[in-house]
Amino acid sequence: MSGDGPAAVLCPARRFTWPGDVAAARRLQERLRARVVTEDRLEGSGRVAGVDVHYDRRRRLTFAAAVRLAADGTLAASALAARPTRFPYVPGYLAFREAPAALEALTVLGEVELLFVDGHGLAHPRRFGIACHLGVLLDRPTVGVAKTRLVGRYAEPAAEAGSWTPLEHRGEVVGAVVRTRTGVRPVFVSVGHRLSLATAVRLTLAFARGFRLPEPTRLADRLSRAHGG
Repeated sequence: MSGDGPAAVLCPARRFTWPGDVAAARRLQERLRARVVTEDRLEGSGRVAGVDVHYDRRRRLTFAAAVRLAADGTLAASALAARPTRFPYVPGYLAFREAPAALEALTVLGEVELLFVDGHGLAHPRRFGIACHLGVLLDRPTVGVAKTRLVGRYAEPAAEAGSWTPLEHRGEVVGAVVRTRTGVRPVFVSVGHRLSLATAVRLTLAFARGFRLPEPTRLADRLSRAHGG
């Protein structure tokens, strides 16, 4: 197995290796970000999935949970993957810690048409967060929904569910700050791949269903927490 460092691991979705150091990771982000599509190319939403990741620090394992919803919004299938945690924690490089396990779980889960990711997409210093990474590698419409801000400035949206304001960074709108539930802290929505920001916001609100997080990532969060330390 070849790679950019001793900690490189093979990506199960494509035949290339994950870099094991920050310099190589940055080069990969900058190379792949040109592939992100910010137009609506959603061919269907019958197979909606979500993915989230947690860690067992004692055993140095990364647990990724992927879930797929049934047509009525209930849980149809789930998959869990665990991999050694190889990449260090560095803000802006989350994908290199989490995406290998996330891709493995999604591979087990099977075909999806729309993917929600717990993390950022374009709302990232180099416009290539984990939602972009997964979306590009899988070539699926992908929404990044993060609980906290990584970059940018915004005005607080109104308290009512459905309210949102743009998230701006370096003179560019990179996402939206969305109130999914009245009186509850907003989430940070950004495009991962093959969607417009307006559609990403609409889908996030449609799948929130009374909770702060959209149902696919809410269920994935619960499953990954049950296994991660």
